[in-house]
Amino acid sequence: MAKPLHTVAAAGSQSLLKTPGMLKTLLAVASAFGSWSLLLPVVPLAVIQAGGSETLAGGTTAAFMATTVVTQWFTPQLVRRFGYIAVMVASAFILGGPSFLYAFSVDPLPVLLISAVRGVGFGAICVAQAALIAELVVPALLGKASGTLGFVIGLVQMIMLPVGLYLAEHVGFTFTYVTASVVALAATALCITLPKVAPAPKHDVANAGGLPPVATWKLITIPALAVGTFAMGYGAVSSFVPAAIGQADPARGATIAGIVLAVAAGSQMLCRYAAGLIADRRGMAGVTTFPSLIAGVVGLALMALILGFGISPWWMIVAAALFGGGFGAVQNEALLMMFARLPRSRVTDASALWNMSYDGGTGIGAVALGVVAGSLAYAGMFGVAAGIIAFGLFSVWIDRQLGRHRIAERNNTRARLRQVPAARKAYYGAKAVGRASKKPVHFAGDLARSTKRVAETGVKLVPIGHTSKPGQTGDTADTGTETVEIRNAKKAKAKQQAFRRKDRKLRQQTGSIGQGAATDSTSSGDASRAEQSAARRAAGRSGRAERKFLRRFDHGDNR
Repeated sequence: MAKPLHTVAAAGSQSLLKTPGMLKTLLAVASAFGSWSLLLPVVPLAVIQAGGSETLAGGTTAAFMATTVVTQWFTPQLVRRFGYIAVMVASAFILGGPSFLYAFSVDPLPVLLISAVRGVGFGAICVAQAALIAELVVPALLGKASGTLGFVIGLVQMIMLPVGLYLAEHVGFTFTYVTASVVALAATALCITLPKVAPAPKHDVANAGGLPPVATWKLITIPALAVGTFAMGYGAVSSFVPAAIGQADPARGATIAGIVLAVAAGSQMLCRYAAGLIADRRGMAGVTTFPSLIAGVVGLALMALILGFGISPWWMIVAAALFGGGFGAVQNEALLMMFARLPRSRVTDASALWNMSYDGGTGIGAVALGVVAGSLAYAGMFGVAAGIIAFGLFSVWIDRQLGRHRIAERNNTRARLRQVPAARKAYYGAKAVGRASKKPVHFAGDLARSTKRVAETGVKLVPIGHTSKPGQTGDTADTGTETVEIRNAKKAKAKQQAFRRKDRKLRQQTGSIGQGAATDSTSSGDASRAEQSAARRAAGRSGRAERKFLRRFDHGDNR
């Protein structure tokens, strides 16, 4: 399971904001996400008020997230080729620059096209800003830097989501679009001033030890389902809560919707940070995943009940707090689970897959649940969204039951040792030697099998010192006398003992024969080294030598 990626014991005396370029990066990211947050609930609301369908309103978010996911796949290559500053500047401008074009038309084709273009900028900046933060700070401050980045993004969303709705209702949609473009231009200017940091080159990391690679989908399916199903519900909440509350309370709908979205964003930010603290304290990922998914199901079900039974829309604040808190915790837990299940060399892949699950789920949820809203109204839509998260909850529960018997390939001492060639060879060699030493050797049975095989071939076995009578075969000979095989085995053993006596004698003469002692000492050292080499080879051969000897013995080869 996952442990904290970096220790921060020595980081208390260091100031994160004093890191060169850190404050500028946070301000640039805050400005870029502020431009995005301003229009996140405004564009679907504008489409609906202009006479468009709920499906088209959700399609704006879906088009935005579709290009976001595609761009995230190629952003690492773009960063390595053009650098962080170029990618950050271009992505910030593309994200918010075209926003003012919504003022000209919100018809299906232009609104979908503008949303798709803006999604390219959002996808690139999501990947580039996290990588740049990791390049700027020292490893001991990486965890704190990531937490600070998440806090800044959550704070911006909590402020800008209600501000966008307020400006759209009291000032106008056109002013809101222009404001988003101005904020994006400020983010672009800040990105130009970022420090020049060379991106880390891509390294092709071979699978250590030659172990077969594990399919990635087997490792990340469950955390991807957890965050993806929750993100589908988030796509419905962010796109249709303003319209749903406005339909329930036309007089105060915009104000209540702004508060609801702000509460959802705030609880999401706080619970994501709290889930990270719990994971660090427990030393494992996934501790709060199950209760967080339950909170998400309860929050969306409560929204469905409020809208379905005409309860006061102010209760939507409670539902938003449950949903946002669960979503924030699941975001952090799913990312940590991916880090734990993938090797350290694939941390970038884990981050990209997490972003794709998050953004893809948001886009799919917005368009699919928009279709549901057209058939079952908003109450039915939130009920279906609760069922989708319940499916993710069930998947996590199944994974937890099966995971009790799972041996983690990461943070596992035996698994890591098996990845080191020398340690793996010693490990398996020792196991083979241990098995061979515990296995009983039945010489009598082996000799009987050998005798039987020779008898089947028709060859007579003549006992030592015995002359068989005419007509007497090996099968009827006296089995208590010595056979040729036993005699040869005794000769081999006698030769081995003689060699050992000679070797001991040479060792004893080492100290009393001048120059000859040096020669004998050298021979003894060579013999010692030869014994060590033989032991190492024996560990690598495991049981092959024993099997080879038995085969030769069965065939009567006594060399």
